[in-house]
Amino acid sequence: MIKRNDTRGNKILLFFLSMLCVALILISFLGGEGLVLPVRRISGFLITPVQKGINQMGSWLSSMAENYEDVAVLREENAQLKERVDSLTAENSQLIQDKEELDQLRELYQLDKQYADYEKVGARIIARDSGNWFQAFTIDKGSNQGIKKDMNVISGSGLVGIVTEVGGNWATVRSIIDDNSSVSAMVSTTSDQCIVSGNLKLLDEGELDLVRLTDPDNKVHVGDKVVTSQISERFLPGILIGYISELNNDPNNMTKSGYLTPVVDFRHLQTVLVVLELKDYRPESTTDVITSAGSFSVEQESET
Repeated sequence: MIKRNDTRGNKILLFFLSMLCVALILISFLGGEGLVLPVRRISGFLITPVQKGINQMGSWLSSMAENYEDVAVLREENAQLKERVDSLTAENSQLIQDKEELDQLRELYQLDKQYADYEKVGARIIARDSGNWFQAFTIDKGSNQGIKKDMNVISGSGLVGIVTEVGGNWATVRSIIDDNSSVSAMVSTTSDQCIVSGNLKLLDEGELDLVRLTDPDNKVHVGDKVVTSQISERFLPGILIGYISELNNDPNNMTKSGYLTPVVDFRHLQTVLVVLELKDYRPESTTDVITSAGSFSVEQESET
């Protein structure tokens, strides 16, 4: 019933619109200027707002289409820029790594020249013990490259540690900073003997223990250079260890103790040099022991 009434209403509306169109046509052809002019005014009054609205709607739709195209273009450009930024970031990271590696190779080159009397082989660190420091680590060179147990390892500006275990293409190195290490050393300016002991807790402050320094003439001072001693059982003589940062008299008033700042950055090691020469001089008394198992002991000062 409702559908039939809607159809009848549409027919009536169509009839009236048709009659209006016919009337307007007759007026335009048969009527004079006095009759046509009012009709035009009425038509203009009714049609002009509709045209204006349609024009505004068209302009809005056209602007929306242009904005949509601009947004699409901007999104594409933004995606391209992100890809470019990611690419540049990766390139920058690679350049930083290359620069760091180049700096380390330059240090190794200078170190190689500094100890030119010794034959050496370069190696990369491929593994290390847990923790922030390189107290024990593995390198990618071994017996196939001539490396043997007890060979000295250097990097940066001086002594790193000693080889404790060797495989065909790998070797384990224990650093002088390890709690179980103790190295016979001497002050380079006076040749006074001392012991440099590893201490990981102390290394957080950038220092190592310096103990049993013999300085009867009080000629040793803060800032003096400490190197490996000629009486060391396993370490070759004259390899730089670090610089004295603090010095105090022991209770016995016969020796001194203090702290030493190592020259090697034991937090950021990546490459090292292994000295392909073993210490062939074994004195009767020694105090530096770094065993392959990592245990520390002090040998008798005089063998019986």
